[in-house]
Amino acid sequence: MPGNVVRFIAGSALVLTAACGGSTAAETGKPVVDAAFFPLQWLAEKVGGPDVTVEGLTKPGVEPHDLELTPQQVAGVAEASLVVYVKGVQPAVDEAVAQHAADRGFDAASAVPTLAAVHDEHAEEEEEHGHEEEELAYDPHLWLDPSRMATLATALGGRLAEADPAHGAAYKERAKQTAAALTTLDAEFAKGLETCANRTIVTAHTAFGYLANRYKLEQVGIGGIDPDAEPSPARLAEAARIAKEKKVTTIFTEELVSPKVAEVLASEVGAKTAVLNPLESPPQGGDYVSGMTANLTALRTALGCQ
Repeated sequence: MPGNVVRFIAGSALVLTAACGGSTAAETGKPVVDAAFFPLQWLAEKVGGPDVTVEGLTKPGVEPHDLELTPQQVAGVAEASLVVYVKGVQPAVDEAVAQHAADRGFDAASAVPTLAAVHDEHAEEEEEHGHEEEELAYDPHLWLDPSRMATLATALGGRLAEADPAHGAAYKERAKQTAAALTTLDAEFAKGLETCANRTIVTAHTAFGYLANRYKLEQVGIGGIDPDAEPSPARLAEAARIAKEKKVTTIFTEELVSPKVAEVLASEVGAKTAVLNPLESPPQGGDYVSGMTANLTALRTALGCQ
């Protein structure tokens, strides 16, 4: 691997240094980790530590699904020795990997068990009006389960060690420590959500399937997997029906998605709104763990957990 040039596209990652052009190993003297967006960039920082330079493709506050890569970023993908991403989150990244790094791609969704995607049952109404879009067979929001993130930490440590054997032991040790911290976070979620008066969460879009599945909650998404897709009237009516039936007191909004639809639904069912962060961008002044901890607090309040 000439010059130990290691580049990652982490399809879910922390943006500590959002790249426009990107550094090279020759410039930094270290392997370069390119991260597509927040959670896996955070993971790359934790596992790579001082032995790598981490750069992000998505700037903080930008909706990752809408990312368009610059020519410089595409060139960075072409130079990559290893590409780590979540296929299906960002079409621009998927295309760049397929065209320029197909033999070096590591899809994070292939490293953990995935859940089937939940789509709007009434989507055919939109298709009839010419708005049909390709739908994913699986839910790509796997980073919202800390236990899966722990598995990815171990996998990332192994891949970094293969790419940069000189620091292999350090990568694996940091991966072990990171996985342990994520396992602790997982335990905190399990304990914190064990005894709740309600177990139904109504969310702005269907991003919390892994969290709901892990901690035995029922997710009702107002929108589908794509946060930009408008929910059908039938889906809105169904969400309202379930919210009333389950006596839901909180409708969850997101930081990067307009809260208008959720606010209308909340008004209709007599509920309040609160933020549940899908962590597709860094939380204000925090990281993955603090963002997830804030989510746990919001869930415990909304669900009346003891």
